[in-house]
Amino acid sequence: MNGNKKALIVDDSMVMRQMIEDILNKDGFEVVAHAQDGEEAIALYAKHNPDLVTMDIVMPKTHGIQALKGIIQKDPDARIIVISGLHQKALVMEALEAGARDYVIKPFEEKELLQAAKTTVR
Repeated sequence: MNGNKKALIVDDSMVMRQMIEDILNKDGFEVVAHAQDGEEAIALYAKHNPDLVTMDIVMPKTHGIQALKGIIQKDPDARIIVISGLHQKALVMEALEAGARDYVIKPFEEKELLQAAKTTVR
């Protein structure tokens, strides 16, 4: 292990997952898994125990907030950043109350995501 921080990216959009991975890689994160929905996110979190999770909120099957609660229930120290659309403020607040450490609003600048990641994973 080269000391890289491990990340799990959860988003139903493959394009968005790849974009987030490219940004996190620049900051020394090793993306260990991608999940397309919340159910997959919970399973992959348990398998990989990443240092950081980026979690889309609105996804098919299991919603991001349900996945967040499922992960926090198993690991109260989980470090999760929610990524949400501009019109989803209430969902962001719910995610923060459920245990998310930070949030980024889409469309976001690369530096916003990196700042949230650095603040979340010290």
